[in-house]
Amino acid sequence: MKTLVIIAHPDINQSRINAHLKQAIINQPDITVHELYREYPDESIDVQYEQRLLEDHDRTIFQFPNYWYSYPPLLKKWFDDVLERGWAFKGRYALRGKAFGVAISSGFTPEDYRFDGHHRHTIEQIMAPFYATCNFIRTKSLPLFKTFEDLMVTEADLDQQAQKYLEYLRQSFSFHYNAWE
Repeated sequence: MKTLVIIAHPDINQSRINAHLKQAIINQPDITVHELYREYPDESIDVQYEQRLLEDHDRTIFQFPNYWYSYPPLLKKWFDDVLERGWAFKGRYALRGKAFGVAISSGFTPEDYRFDGHHRHTIEQIMAPFYATCNFIRTKSLPLFKTFEDLMVTEADLDQQAQKYLEYLRQSFSFHYNAWE
């Protein structure tokens, strides 16, 4: 299974978590790492190239930090530009049956993402637009891979999380139901 990991971190060199996760997967067979902010510093996205990347992979994982309960700006632009009408929906459904997932990092703890916590929502609830997009373009949505900075105290913690990330990327997920099937 060919996996595309689209990393959308505005300054990955200053990131402890996302940089560590990237290093764990950078040279893995059947995993293509694609960094949006490095590829498009001027934010001029090559739509056809991005669409070919998606078509050439079985699953795509979007790796990014939680930015105000959403995506970093370039990733939002990527969704707007790349998932074109007539290609991704209302026409061809070019990605039908492929799998999309999210590897999200947060500077908080899991307890902060509860109804009675700091954010009053789970990360899954915050990512509802992502799930809706998956359904709309007929892709299968994978469970989230979550990393909480406050739990990553030591290098050993980061190494353990990076190993879990690699396992997540290699995991086979079964899908039982999609509304569009």
